Amino acid sequence: MAAKYDALIIGAGVIGACTAFEMTKRGFRTLSVDKLPEAGHGSTSGSCAIIRTYYSAFETCALAFEGWHYWKDWAGYVGDVKGQELITYHDTGCLVIKSPVNHNLARVCAAMDEIGCPYEHIEPQDIERFYPGVDTRTYHPARTLDDAQFGQPTGSQVPGAVFFPRGGYVNDPKLSAQNVQAAAQALGADFRFNVAVTGILKKNGRVSGVELSDGSAIDVSVVINVGGPHSSKINDMAGVTTGMKISTRALRHEVAHVPAPPGYSTESGFVYSDSDVHTYARPEKGDHLLIGSEDPECDEKEWVDEPDHFDANFSTQWKTMVMRLGQRFPELGIPDTAKGVVALYDVSDDWIPIYDKSDLPGFYMACGTSGNQYKNAPVAGKIMTALVEACEAGRNHDEDPVAFKLENISREISLGFFSRNREINQDSSFSVIG
Repeated sequence: MAAKYDALIIGAGVIGACTAFEMTKRGFRTLSVDKLPEAGHGSTSGSCAIIRTYYSAFETCALAFEGWHYWKDWAGYVGDVKGQELITYHDTGCLVIKSPVNHNLARVCAAMDEIGCPYEHIEPQDIERFYPGVDTRTYHPARTLDDAQFGQPTGSQVPGAVFFPRGGYVNDPKLSAQNVQAAAQALGADFRFNVAVTGILKKNGRVSGVELSDGSAIDVSVVINVGGPHSSKINDMAGVTTGMKISTRALRHEVAHVPAPPGYSTESGFVYSDSDVHTYARPEKGDHLLIGSEDPECDEKEWVDEPDHFDANFSTQWKTMVMRLGQRFPELGIPDTAKGVVALYDVSDDWIPIYDKSDLPGFYMACGTSGNQYKNAPVAGKIMTALVEACEAGRNHDEDPVAFKLENISREISLGFFSRNREINQDSSFSVIG
């Protein structure tokens, strides 16, 4: 006799796994399905796994500070995962350079004050305390390598930086999803891999199940789309995209792995974000740096309409990112061979996620999350659980948005902020530190 489920979760990345874990803790019988062979195998495995609290809006800052508490005590969050190694969270802190692009971090610091998250202003001359040999001249605006002015300073000194001690990075993002999968399974959650959703079933005006690529169908009255770069395809299957003001698309991204410059300690190094040279970086094992782009306007974005088919080879973007960071760290070498990660992000119109119901009763979405929501995964799982509980109990979330309590920081936010029908948030950075 086939198992009966209360909810089916599409996707077993870190957010999908956390959703299964949180729903199971609340008594839901869940089934997670993923077209890939294991949890965290998709865009989660390509994540830079940076944990940070600084965002461009109060609500996302609050979510991130709440989420930091779960990473800080990961063993306490997942419990006893028998027979499985746990991830290591490196609580290094994050150094962020002030620039006109990020409004000299004034808005971020105001949000930090409101949520009670600590930070420290760093004078320009003290940045070298964090990174010996750093070049503190300004290089904004970003330029491409074929621009004759690339690498030419545009000012004598950046305005300074802010150090956020509540932040760091996870050593193995894929393992984090597998840790949560094991925790969910210990409570009774089921997972199926190597099977794709091929159709969303409907009956009497609401979702009634899914069709799978192996020819089977699952009857279920709640379906949650956490499909990462495939989420827009799944929303199309459900027929809910026409009722959304905010859309999502898959975006190709590259991350570089290069040897760290002399004098830089990967054992004690920090997460680094720099909107003046439009890159971010963090320590990587083997005395390396991981380097990503903050998506300046001069760089052409490569949107991908078919997530199963994209160019996984490195492009000139790899060298561009490394050389941009080299403006700040003159001793950074430029290897002849490109190494790192090429993957897809699931990105919304304003780079803020959609955590919401849909116009199809019973069909929910955690979309547009890639690159900026890894650090919020435990909180996102709780958010989706709260949404399902409220809406299935009859609440009209569109007219009366669910208020969500952030337990660790004693704050409350409206989940209407993440609505599919919001206006594009013009205060967003429209970029990512993935």
